[in-house]
Order: sequence, then C-alpha cells, then structure tokens
Amino acid sequence: MSEADPALVKTAPFAVTDPERIPAQRYYDADFYQAEVDHLWPHVWQMACRLEQIAEVGDWVEYANVGRSVLVVRTKSGVKAFHNACRHRGVPIAGGKGNEHGNCAKSGFICPFHGWRWNIDGENTFVYGRHMFSEAQLDQADLALRPCRVEVAIGCAWINFDDDAPSFRETIGPLADRLEAHAVSKLRAEWWFATVLPANWKVAMEAFMEGYHVMRTHPQLHHAASSIYNDMYGNETGEGARQFPTTLRQNIAAQFKHMELLSEGMAGMLHAKEVDIIRGLLDADLPEDDPHQALMMWFGLVQDQITKQLRARGEPVPDLNKVAVSDPINAVEFIFPHYFLLPFFSSMSSYRIRPLGPESCLFELWSLTLYPEGEEPAPPQEPTMLPYDSDQFPPIPRQDYSNIPIQQQGLHAKGFDFMRLSKDKEGMISNYQRIIDGHLRGADPRKLAEATTLLGGNFDGPILDFDF
Repeated sequence: MSEADPALVKTAPFAVTDPERIPAQRYYDADFYQAEVDHLWPHVWQMACRLEQIAEVGDWVEYANVGRSVLVVRTKSGVKAFHNACRHRGVPIAGGKGNEHGNCAKSGFICPFHGWRWNIDGENTFVYGRHMFSEAQLDQADLALRPCRVEVAIGCAWINFDDDAPSFRETIGPLADRLEAHAVSKLRAEWWFATVLPANWKVAMEAFMEGYHVMRTHPQLHHAASSIYNDMYGNETGEGARQFPTTLRQNIAAQFKHMELLSEGMAGMLHAKEVDIIRGLLDADLPEDDPHQALMMWFGLVQDQITKQLRARGEPVPDLNKVAVSDPINAVEFIFPHYFLLPFFSSMSSYRIRPLGPESCLFELWSLTLYPEGEEPAPPQEPTMLPYDSDQFPPIPRQDYSNIPIQQQGLHAKGFDFMRLSKDKEGMISNYQRIIDGHLRGADPRKLAEATTLLGGNFDGPILDFDF
C-alpha cells in the first residue's frame, strides 16, 4: 500500500485547527457534508449487518448509505458482498430501499427490470434475449456482479468501498480481540429499534463519546452512583450536589440501584437476568473494615456468579473476572466511524448511525445478549421504526434524543462558532473529528488506521496527538 500522493492531498473545509474547538459548520454545511460523502464514506469500514441476519446459505441483507447500496450474502464459502446494480442497466437486483432482506439460495438474484439473473456467488446465470446482444457485451467475467470488500468480525459483516484500505482489524486494532474475548460474536439481538433524528450524524455520535453529560441528561444514573466529575475531595459541587454513601452496605445498595436503572434504561447494557443474579448477592458476607476493598470483592463475586449461573443455563459466557483483567473494555466502545458497543457484564447494547443529509440521520439501536446454543430466537430482520420522541424507547436513549435535535438547532445560533471541548474528558470528539479531516485531506491510509486504533478505549479520554 502506497502513501497518499501529495498532489492528491486536499484541504478539509472548516478544518479543526485547534483540537479543543470544533467548527460549528461541520455539523450543517452542505459542502462539508458532500466532502464526507465523497472522501470519508468511500474509504471506511461500515457495519453492514449482524451475522445472525444471514445465518443460512442464500440469506442476504441490503446495506445502503449515502447513495450506495450493497448486498451482503451468506454463501457456501462464507460471507460475500456485491454492489447492488444490474450489469445491464444498473437497476438494483434486490432491495433498493435499504434494510431489505431475503433468501436467494434457490432463485438467485433476479433483476426486476429485464429479468437477468445471478447466483449467490455473483455469477451471471441468465440473460433474457441473449441473441440480441453482441458477444462483446456478454463476457461472463464482465457480467459478474462487482464484489464489494467485506470482512467478518465481532458478530457483524463490515464493508469497505476502498479495495486498498487497511483491513478492518488493522484499522480497529486490539479492540477487536478484546471484544471477541468478551464473546461479542456470540451475542444475539433481542430487539432492534430505529428513528430518524433531525440532526447531523456527528452530533448524534458525539452524544455517546463522553460521560460528562450524565449529571444533567441522565440524573437518575448520576444520583444512584458516585460521580466521576466531583472535586478533588470527592465532594460534588454546584447544582445537584449530594452526600456520597460511606458504608459498605450503602455503597452496594447504590451500585445495585445504578445497575437496575441501567437495565431499565437500556436493556442489553445490563440485562434483567443479570440484575436478578445480583439481587441475590446484596447481603453477601464481606469484610466491613475496609469498605473500598470489600466493594471490589463484591464486584468480583458479582462477575463470578453471573458467569457461573448463566453458564449453568447453557449460555456461552466468558469468565468475566478473567477477561476483565486480560482484555479490559470500556462502558462505551466506539468503532469508527459510526458504530458503538456498550458492554457491562455479559450483554451489550449497540448503536449504528447513518447520515441522511447535512441535518438528518438514521439512528439504530440493538439490545444484545447471550442464549444457550440452539435456543437463540429468530433475529429481527428490520428495525422497529419509531418517532424520536416516542415513549416506546427505553429511558436512556429517550433522554439523549431530547437533547440531540435541539442541539442541532443551537448550532445555528448567531455567534456560536465552535464546540468548546474538555481536553481531558471530551477528547474522543476531537480525535474522531480530526481523523475525519485526515480522510477529507487524503492523508496516508496507514497513518489514519494507526490513529483510528487509538479510539479503542478512548471514551471519556484525552485529546491525542496525530502525525497526519
């Protein structure tokens, strides 16, 4: 792979010149949005589908984003992806509306316009009225569906339009292996919701890159457990200040309340079956003389019992205490450019966000958990679409959705020229925005991949230095 050609390096519009200040125009300017469409999305790994959606040979899913459509299909030799355009006149051979799915093991793909056909490996099998075409137009290799690059990792199929980009694992780095150690590939979707937010896709992304917003946006979580944004003496200051629990039992009760609220608020983030196990450990025999040490012992007991009790049900749970040491992961893990996983114990939530225009995006969220082998439910094949202010959303995303649209409006306020970031806790926002700039400028793909690997574990993290 060659370095970026200096002659092709461009100037990013509204570039981030001060890492602590993000220009507001990046979130609504039509030319900036078009620069992303032209120079970001064609070169990045995009989460195309969950693998349980294409479990059987012939199962296919359409993935559509910024005007491009790809078919991801399970074949006898593995997962493949094809650009969704008939080799005759360009009509999508399946789907065409995004998030469509089906099985073509018997029929193959049939173009709805003139009936040309392809098998699941992308080989052309039928041309209607073949005798009417010159032989030069019917070369078998030329008629084959054009493949799109695809890799399988962490329970999903990932596509990339750039055949020369570094691999998915090179781009994501050690985070992929850390997530695999937590059995992420064995998780299955309980439910899948989606909504259209009247906001730029990056505004929606950035709402989940720091925990600084919890105090005001999610006050129920803030009041249930100790804040990480208190002063040096451990005392909260300003609005919402409160007394911290001091005894071991008070601390355990506060932690459990926090866990209950997470479970109620986001399902897979902390599953109800885990809460039931933890409830039975509230009165565990622990040394009372060192509350801090005893609380750590209690967390170890919780992870041990979740592991053992769920394994006894047949669920493929990793040793949670072991992987917490060998492969630690954060409460929020971001996979550039548009996917999040939110783990706690053995279950997770996940988010995927796709742009629909400069000031609109599709926000999808899944609840993911483990099941005994052979008892997995049929996977949801399409999301339940809801208005963004629907009370059917769990409480936590509903609270976030109350901020995101009005933040988009505020970005247009006179005199609001830039986001003002904390260098210590909102660094991920700066880091990912500057990686976007690197793509817009046509920076060296290897250096962009090296920078992207640093986003693993960067939630609530500092601003980083990049060399592109």
